[in-house]
Amino acid sequence: IRLNPSEEERRERDDEHAVSQHWPGPRTIAVVNGKGGAGKTPTTVLLSAIFARYGGAGVLAWDNNQTRGTLGWRTEQGPHEATLLDMLPQTDRLLSTSAQSADLAHYVHHQTRDRFDVLRSQPVMLADQQRLGVKDVDAIHSVASKYYRLVFIDSGNDESDPLWLRMIDHADQLVVATTTRADIAEAGALLLEALGERDERSAKLAARAVAVVSQAEEKASRAEVDRVANGYQAIARDVVTIPFDPAMVDGTLRYGSLRPATRRAWLAAGAAVARGL
Repeated sequence: IRLNPSEEERRERDDEHAVSQHWPGPRTIAVVNGKGGAGKTPTTVLLSAIFARYGGAGVLAWDNNQTRGTLGWRTEQGPHEATLLDMLPQTDRLLSTSAQSADLAHYVHHQTRDRFDVLRSQPVMLADQQRLGVKDVDAIHSVASKYYRLVFIDSGNDESDPLWLRMIDHADQLVVATTTRADIAEAGALLLEALGERDERSAKLAARAVAVVSQAEEKASRAEVDRVANGYQAIARDVVTIPFDPAMVDGTLRYGSLRPATRRAWLAAGAAVARGL
């Protein structure tokens, strides 16, 4: 007896197909929210894992944060302690015709299970000790887009920071990360509103944004999740909800450690992002 796939099976296959695509030219996805604790780093890590696992190599997660970025703390460390501060003086060499992709292994940290690379910031240094400028962001992005097909950028909380604004200028897709906390959800909504008034390109990014609503607290009710998701329906292109999962709370984030329902939700989030690329 041959049975047709169920509606859920068809949706899952469609989502897998969406995140497995390769686009002509590199794409940059910025994960944003002006509040700390919004889930930007888990969102960056797990979206990177989704696209690398299903679509293959060529995915980078970049910590564009001058104020103790935590991407390096939530991901696997490679056989060195290099950060973007170590790579930055080498950008001209890495952009030269003699450079090879394997040269990047000196500066990025490969995730052996989830198959993407991480470009860390230096979280133990204060911002004034590692202050970067717009030209530095341009240089790092030039290297990233030369060697990677997808670049996910984990951002800081200061929307007036030149690094943050330059990230927006390079972005092809915005992902607003939020939890069910009212202040965090409101911060994400205000961010989209501000981008809508910044310039025409930023307004288009804001209108096509994907909102990822995570149930960060186990005690949060379904009604709280739906309330935040419904609020974003009017201002974002797509909204995806992520259930609470203890594997996302602390320590190194790995896609395979998540519950099946959580993995399915992140696959749906990845597919929503893919539809905007």
